[in-house]
Amino acid sequence: MIKLTDVRKSYAGKVVLDGIDLAVQAGEVVSILGGSGAGKSTIVNCINGLVAPDSGSVLLDEFSVANRKGLREIRKKCATVFQNFNLYPHLTNIENITLAPVRVLGVEPKNALADAHDLLHSVGLNEHADKYPAQLSGGQKQRIGICRALAMSPDYLLLDEITSSLDPEMTAEVVDVLKLLVDKGMTMILVTHELNVARSISSRIVFLEAGRILVDVHRDVFFSDAFLDENRRIKSFIASANGL
Repeated sequence: MIKLTDVRKSYAGKVVLDGIDLAVQAGEVVSILGGSGAGKSTIVNCINGLVAPDSGSVLLDEFSVANRKGLREIRKKCATVFQNFNLYPHLTNIENITLAPVRVLGVEPKNALADAHDLLHSVGLNEHADKYPAQLSGGQKQRIGICRALAMSPDYLLLDEITSSLDPEMTAEVVDVLKLLVDKGMTMILVTHELNVARSISSRIVFLEAGRILVDVHRDVFFSDAFLDENRRIKSFIASANGL
């Protein structure tokens, strides 16, 4: 389980997270929605240890990000996929995928290579194994990024706006991969501003407003007419996101 308790974070006096309490159970897919500056990405970065909370606790299973040993274990269990791919341009796609398992986990190169080919096959990119990232489309790069994260055999996957720079067709390619992970029971936290992506794969929706959790409900409840009629802020957000 991922558990955040009373997590607070400020930058230069501006409150970004204001007492976040959030628990994500194994097998859940939680989408975090909210306006720009609501604190969505900061939650992800507090979980993976890229940002240190000012106060509160962040636990992944029994490990805490607050100490070096706990953070080391968390980074073995948790992988992050970012918006801008962050692939190494001088390495082939398969080298991007095998690098960390070999160097960090100590996997035998031949085993890492076999695992990487399996991952590429699962996302329909095996024929691009020996190409470089610059030779791929945005959707293909993001699928390589997901393969690279999965090569570390994580228990938890953090996805930070991974479709925000993609066109609808490329987004659909990535969502298809995420649906496969949902079917396999992968625990995921997805930061997104795209309602269709959240609706497609989420079990729960968390909505942030000014660094606080405004609602935390099942996906079907969040998108229901009755719920929206009772929550004008959510209804306004959805209308804006849909261009209404």
